Amino acid sequence: MNTQIFSIAAPQSNIDWVGRKVTGAHNGTIGIKEGNLSFNNDLLAGGRFVIDVASIKILDVTDPSTNAQFTGHLASDDFFSTEQYPEAVFEITNAEPVDGTDYRIDGNLTIKGITHPVSFDAEVNRDGSTVTASGKITVDRTKFNIRFRSGNFFKDLGDTLIYNNFDLHVSLTGQSAN
Repeated sequence: MNTQIFSIAAPQSNIDWVGRKVTGAHNGTIGIKEGNLSFNNDLLAGGRFVIDVASIKILDVTDPSTNAQFTGHLASDDFFSTEQYPEAVFEITNAEPVDGTDYRIDGNLTIKGITHPVSFDAEVNRDGSTVTASGKITVDRTKFNIRFRSGNFFKDLGDTLIYNNFDLHVSLTGQSAN
């Protein structure tokens, strides 16, 4: 079996996030710290990457003071508790080729020290010593003890309700390590 490991290039990799509420949505970015993707006989076989939760940024709130307040709230225990949990981790448990460069990815996502399985579709492209991979992971935040303004736990929220699911649009670039 021909195994090849690609190290994630953090500066060329990132996550775009979208969180929705009754009155609209917010979006931003989160950095990738490190990771790798492994291939067996030219097919994606595994991988793992570390998400730098402490790097979360909000892009749609342009007022500096409001943005800083919102960023601080996302870092608080109401959301990601970044002081205690500055990183999240995704680890591939299965990568099933679907068609051409398309894969169905199963894995374990750990946020705030809590791990749950997630599945999503991804596009994976190899070009010599470089690999790119992208996909959208939809996360139910309540599974990771992020309950702030969730209709599952609080009543009569009206237009302050924040939907439980948020999206992570992951884009990874890796370089061959062997």
